[in-house]
Amino acid sequence: MLSSIVRPMVNTQIKLLAKTRATRPTLVKIIAKWLGFLGVEAQVTHLDIAEEKIQVSLIVSQPDASADEDWQNILQHLKSSKSPTEELEPELVKIPPQQKIKYQRLLAYAIQINNPDRSVNWESIYPKLKLLGLEESMLMGIKSALKVPQNIDRLVKDLDADVAALALSQTASIALFDRQVNPEEYRVLQTLIEVMTNNC
Repeated sequence: MLSSIVRPMVNTQIKLLAKTRATRPTLVKIIAKWLGFLGVEAQVTHLDIAEEKIQVSLIVSQPDASADEDWQNILQHLKSSKSPTEELEPELVKIPPQQKIKYQRLLAYAIQINNPDRSVNWESIYPKLKLLGLEESMLMGIKSALKVPQNIDRLVKDLDADVAALALSQTASIALFDRQVNPEEYRVLQTLIEVMTNNC
């Protein structure tokens, strides 16, 4: 079930990455997410300990479902980047202001359906959301959206394809907080894939 969600998500991330002169740190974040979903074959070439953390070097192959042209664009962007740590863009996609509320409500809905039988404990969910790289203003918007029920059909109406791709990635991460995907989470992930497909 999960592989039918993960593969389109990885392919979409490749397409988004190919459209921008993405920085190495951004790519590292994406690779880490891929590994979390086990959606990309990667080979560890070096492992060390640095300041109480594990340092890993990886070789990542082109994902099976991605286009050769997109992959070559990404390689070319990396070759032409000036520095391994340069920061050109903090995100793959800038969320338009009018789409930001929809995005926050989508993530709130993903949290609500992750465990529908219990009310959301913000203090316990907040650290997990921080690990997803969400900004504080975004987190506060999600917290506010959690106070009211959300409707997936209304949320995806007029949703941008690129924002749907971001929401798909984060929604899949939220779904895996409990190491499983329930039927409603699966329906939401499939709905976001349809939005991406129909609006591209």
